[in-house]
Amino acid sequence: MSKFDKSRLPSRHVTEGPQRAPHRSYYYAMGLSEEEIAQPFVGVATCWNEAAPCNIALNRQAQAVKLGVKAGGGTPREFTTITVTDGIAMGHEGMRSSLASREAIADTVELTMRGHSYDAVVGLAGCDKSLPGMMMAMVRLNTPSVFIYGGSILPGRLEGKDVTVQDVFEAVGQHQAGNYSDEELAVLERVACPSAGACGGQFTANTMACVSEAIGLALPNSSGAPAPYESRDQYSVASGEAVMNLIAKNIRTRDIVTRQSLENAARIVACTGGSTNAGLHLPAIAHEAGIDFDLADVCEIFRDTPYFVDLKPGGQYVAKDLYEAGGVPVVMKELRKAGLIHEDCMTVTGRSIGEEIDRVTGEADGRVIYSIDAPLTKTGGVVGLEGNLAPEGAIVKVAGMETQHQRFVGPARVFECEEDAFAAVQKREYKEGEVLVIRNEGPAGGPGMREMLATTAALSGQGMGKKVALITDGRFSGATRGFCVGHVGPEAAHGGPIGMLKDGDIITLDAIKGELSVDLTEEELAARKAEWTGARETIYASGALWKYAQLVGNTKNGAVTHPGAKAERHIYADI
Repeated sequence: MSKFDKSRLPSRHVTEGPQRAPHRSYYYAMGLSEEEIAQPFVGVATCWNEAAPCNIALNRQAQAVKLGVKAGGGTPREFTTITVTDGIAMGHEGMRSSLASREAIADTVELTMRGHSYDAVVGLAGCDKSLPGMMMAMVRLNTPSVFIYGGSILPGRLEGKDVTVQDVFEAVGQHQAGNYSDEELAVLERVACPSAGACGGQFTANTMACVSEAIGLALPNSSGAPAPYESRDQYSVASGEAVMNLIAKNIRTRDIVTRQSLENAARIVACTGGSTNAGLHLPAIAHEAGIDFDLADVCEIFRDTPYFVDLKPGGQYVAKDLYEAGGVPVVMKELRKAGLIHEDCMTVTGRSIGEEIDRVTGEADGRVIYSIDAPLTKTGGVVGLEGNLAPEGAIVKVAGMETQHQRFVGPARVFECEEDAFAAVQKREYKEGEVLVIRNEGPAGGPGMREMLATTAALSGQGMGKKVALITDGRFSGATRGFCVGHVGPEAAHGGPIGMLKDGDIITLDAIKGELSVDLTEEELAARKAEWTGARETIYASGALWKYAQLVGNTKNGAVTHPGAKAERHIYADI
């Protein structure tokens, strides 16, 4: 029989005692033995689908996880949840579904675990919102949990150079500007994405994959190998074995996800020039644990963390290069040299972060991973901004931007939605020196807080990325570059100052001082607020996006949709 005592595990509710005979009959119907029914049940949750290459390899990796669970004395039960892949959803109405999908992923994993009384979970995710969504579910349930990333895509090759999907988005801008032919675009789009896996730069998926290691929820170096590598299967097997060890030791997710481990995670975002979306996802993960850790807290960590890992979009390299240079463990070893890691934090190995770093033999290569003593810049690649235009904060990625381009003052050019801005960019109906303002794109006002990659990539493709700035209450892709400020809060739909702007208002963006302000007095802003007629009506008056818009909170706290751990009256794992 099982070497585990099920008397305190949730699965006892579906496997133990005469009254559960009907339940056991279902398990016998699926070919389980009496011994397997008596073992702990481990949910193996994947976001597998055929939407995009990010998710297509997760099915294979899940089978390897199940082998590890079985080897460790558990009974794996595979299930899938949704993913909305941003690359496919980008630049049209589909992007409204992206951030809302993060909540749906967390909710559906929670409901599946609760409904079937699984004792632990190994979660596999491949694309942007599925990574934080899966980690949020783990923290919410507080079961023993291990996260594993599906892996990044291999870079494409064109004319002797690595290319990624970012190059395709920017080529669209070049094409519109008349500098890139139909034939050139046709070649690029065919070679840019040559394999399974998530976007290769330090965009949101790879950023959150690095977070999964730094926060302690994933095995060391497990996020690095590209999706096609067979070695990913070994990490998957090891993750299945690791979760069984966590059950045996009763190490749960909230033993791992603490205020200090969240700070470690924010460090890894900053030093790799990671996606601004981490400023949304880290507070949301913290919320599931009842920890106060908002956008301002994240940005405080960013401010005093050197940027020393040279990754796209601001730098030169992709996730495969980081993996070959030693991956996240070597990066964390550099952070520790500067005293920037909380070493006592527990990880899914059952050892502390400090103990794991002690095992790392690699050193910074000086090419992909610079020495922390000689960083690319002395402050993080992502910066928080505040001011009378963003009382609840905003965020900008400055990785790869020269210091002289980190301050921008110009007149506002206001657009009520992304489509209007994109159309103006396509027609060149904007001027050098302007600050393009895209509002009504926040979590509630969008609804869905879309990413603006189509617009920013078009600007870059037109050679105007450094000649204009852009601010929005929506989001930017991790692939965005240029002076593009997102997450401006409060959003327009909640009566934020961004909703009061008019064409010609002088806006100051200063990433060095951390300022986002408009040249208006408090009285002038208040007068405009008094004239404000309320949130713009959208076409989403029913369905999932309407529901999301009613529930979603402010961006500063992660755009979450429920009260979080502070309000909970029970923990699932103890039920």
